[in-house]
Amino acid sequence: MKYLILIYSNPETRQVWDTLPVEQRSAGLDAYAKLTGDLAASGELIANAALAQPSAAKTVTVSQGEIVVSDGPFAEVKEYLAGIYLIECESEQRAIEAAARVPEAQVMRIEVRPVIELSDFL
Repeated sequence: MKYLILIYSNPETRQVWDTLPVEQRSAGLDAYAKLTGDLAASGELIANAALAQPSAAKTVTVSQGEIVVSDGPFAEVKEYLAGIYLIECESEQRAIEAAARVPEAQVMRIEVRPVIELSDFL
């Protein structure tokens, strides 16, 4: 089964990150590298990505056949998606174990969501 691990952040946690000493930031990045390496070595990693700040985002809709693009998410958003892991593993418990290794799990919520196929809608 495929699972998407969604990593959230917020402006406060980002500010804390920016003030950490280089050694602590390096340790956090090393934890990500270890998690990524372990998932790749086990064959469970499909994709992973860190996302740019929400201010760099564009929202796209189509209205009457015309593409409408607006800047970023709405200002009242307190949490934002900061990164993802897409994994394929044998159980939800295994996906939860991987999510618990995300460094932000100690201060923010990490969401584990099963991926469904379009054929599941038939």
